[in-house]
Amino acid sequence: MTVPFVDLPALAAPDKDAYLAAFARILDTGGYIGGPAVGQFEAAFAEFVGAPHAVSVKTGTDALVLALRAAGIGPGDEVITAANSFFATAEAISLVGATPVLADVDDATLLLDASDAARRITPRTKAIIPVHLFGQVVDMAAIEALVRAHDLFVIEDAAQAHGATRTAPSGEIWRAGSIANLAAFSFYPTKNLGALGEGGCVTTRNPELAARIAQLRDHGQAGKHDHVAIGYNARLDALQCACLSISLARLAERNDARRRRAARYTEQLSQLSGIRLVEVAPGSRPVYHLFVVRVDARRRDSVRDRLGAAGIATAIHYPTPIHLQRAYGSLGQRPGSCPVAERAATEMISLPMYPDLTDAQLDEVVAALTAAVS
Repeated sequence: MTVPFVDLPALAAPDKDAYLAAFARILDTGGYIGGPAVGQFEAAFAEFVGAPHAVSVKTGTDALVLALRAAGIGPGDEVITAANSFFATAEAISLVGATPVLADVDDATLLLDASDAARRITPRTKAIIPVHLFGQVVDMAAIEALVRAHDLFVIEDAAQAHGATRTAPSGEIWRAGSIANLAAFSFYPTKNLGALGEGGCVTTRNPELAARIAQLRDHGQAGKHDHVAIGYNARLDALQCACLSISLARLAERNDARRRRAARYTEQLSQLSGIRLVEVAPGSRPVYHLFVVRVDARRRDSVRDRLGAAGIATAIHYPTPIHLQRAYGSLGQRPGSCPVAERAATEMISLPMYPDLTDAQLDEVVAALTAAVS
C-alpha cells in the first residue's frame, strides 16, 4: 500500500464546489484585492483564535516580519528563538535588521527551553519568538516569567498550531495566537488551515498593533497615497481569504481527526523498541500538524529508506538546525551550541499525518516502521 506524506487533493475535495463558487463570485465582481471576503475571513479567524484582531498577509514569513516591525524591532536588537524551527523564523528577524539568537529546546517536547533562552539574554535582547512546533503550544508560563524579568516583547510563531491549546497555571485555557503580544500564522497549503497557495496572518489583542500591521502590509499607507512608513506589498488577496473562510469552517473537526490519528499512532508505537515519541506536555492539547518520531541517528536514513521502499512517504523537520545553516555562519553559534536540537535533528522522522489518513494506511505505516526498526 502506498501512503503519501500528505494528501492535498483529498483535503480539498469536500469543499471543491464551494471554492469554485467563491472563485466565480470574485470573478463576477472583480474584487480581487481587499473587499468583504478579506474582512469576513479576518473576523472569523480572530474569533477562532480568541484574539480580537486578525490581519491577513501574503505569507507566514510576512506575518513574522510585520509583527517584528510593529513591535519596533530593528537594527541593534537581538531576538531569541528556537534553533529547530523552519528557517523563516530566524530569517524574518534578519529581514528587519535584528540579530537572531538561537536557543536550545526541551528534549521531551522539542519546544523552546525557557531556561536555555534565559541564559542567552543580553542588554540587546528585545524580543523572544517561541515556536509552537509540530502543533504543540510552548510552555508560555515560563516564557512570560522571562518577559516580566527582562521586559521583553513576545511574538508567537503559531505557523503550525492553528487551534492548539495549553492550560495555564491559573487554569485558563490558552489558545495559540491569543497568548502573547502578537502571533504569526502561516496558511501554506500543507498547514492545518491551508490556503490554495500562500497566505499568512497576524493576530493580536492590541488595536494599535493591528492598525500598524494593516498599514505596513499596504505600502505604509495611512490613506490613499498617504504613505507614512516604508511598508510592503503584503496584502492577502480576496480569493485566498474567501477559500480560507470555507476551510476554516471545517478546521475544528479536521484538528480532531488529526488527534484521533495521533492517538492511534501513539497507542501502537509507544511500546515499540527503537522508537521515541515526542511527548505531550501536561495540559497541552496539540493539533498535530506533524507526527514526529525519533530513532537512533545511525539508523535514521536506513529506516527512511525502508519505509520508502514499502511505499511510505516521510520527511524530516528539520535536518539542519538554524544556527548551523551556512547563511548564519556569521552568528558564531557552532556545533554544540544547541545540543538537544542538534541531536534531535539527526533522529527525527515525520510520518504521514493528515485528517484523511485512513486507519488502514496508518496501520500500514506502523507495520512498515516496526519492520524497519526491528
